[in-house]
Amino acid sequence: MSGLKKLRNLIDILKDKASLIKATLSTAASVNVAVLLSTTHDPSSPPPEKRVAVVLALGNGSRLTACSCIDAIMARLHGTHSAPVAIKCLFTIHNIITRGSFILNDQLSFYPSSGGRNFLNLSTFRDCSGAEMWELSSWVRWYAGFVEQNLMVSKVLGYYFCSSSGTNNDKNKEERFLTFLDSDLSRELDVLVDFAERICEVPDSLYLQRNDLVYEVVRLVSEDYRLLQLEIFLRVSELANRTENLSDGELTLMLNTLQRFEDCKERLLLLFANRKRNDRMWDLVSETKMKLITTREKREGLRLVTMAGRRIDESLNQSTRFRKPLMAAESENLFFFGSGGGALVALDRVPLAVSTVG
Repeated sequence: MSGLKKLRNLIDILKDKASLIKATLSTAASVNVAVLLSTTHDPSSPPPEKRVAVVLALGNGSRLTACSCIDAIMARLHGTHSAPVAIKCLFTIHNIITRGSFILNDQLSFYPSSGGRNFLNLSTFRDCSGAEMWELSSWVRWYAGFVEQNLMVSKVLGYYFCSSSGTNNDKNKEERFLTFLDSDLSRELDVLVDFAERICEVPDSLYLQRNDLVYEVVRLVSEDYRLLQLEIFLRVSELANRTENLSDGELTLMLNTLQRFEDCKERLLLLFANRKRNDRMWDLVSETKMKLITTREKREGLRLVTMAGRRIDESLNQSTRFRKPLMAAESENLFFFGSGGGALVALDRVPLAVSTVG
């Protein structure tokens, strides 16, 4: 078995060499070589920082170079059946999102707009070369979904929230939220929680974090999760202040969204066990949920009181309508006596018997 593994590793090395030779002969040699060097077949080591930095530097040139860079990464990603290569391509894309130039991110953003939710098209990816690679394939599928969701969230927010060049000033964000409609904030909170749920779909084989490549992926994802918590915290804080103004539909939607996020808590704490817990955020979520529930119960109570009042009014109206004919009938038995302002006297109508005997 070890002999087969050595042979497979040798074949992978030869593939990398062949790809490099082919890239050297192409017109976009420097771009292709940079991408290939950062996405080798080595199953245990993440791309060296210097290799990733070279790819990111391609975004500092012309738009054409940036476009060639993204095209090369996508071609490498969609042309491989190797789980390590696929993960390294995704890792490189992830670094472009978090650290890349505006031009690189702009070129990357064209892909989801034309490809929809599954633009990376890796939901059926399988590396059948061995049991370990089969296991690693589940991480490829999860990581691809994570990167896709990251880009989709950024499109909704209007900025790359996990990017070093994004809108990271909390004060500016809070002021920006003041101009938002309640529905806009609720929608953003909803997609952010979607992102948290996507993170929670991480494969159960967390023991693979012993693999340096997987460990580095989880570390980078944890950085995004830290920023995700901040984005959620700011929106929950703002919406909590608007609780009384939320419509019944918005109130119900927010309650459901917060419940979904709380359902992620255990899985997130397990995945990021080494990261400091953000108890302040979870406390805010719990407190806001209780506030929303109290507001909903208060509204339901007021509705019940209003409905009861309407029933009483309807009952009184029916009673009044029933009494009016009786009063009219009684008024027919009233007669005036005396001259001028005589008094009204009620007389009963008594049938008179008339004798017919002469």
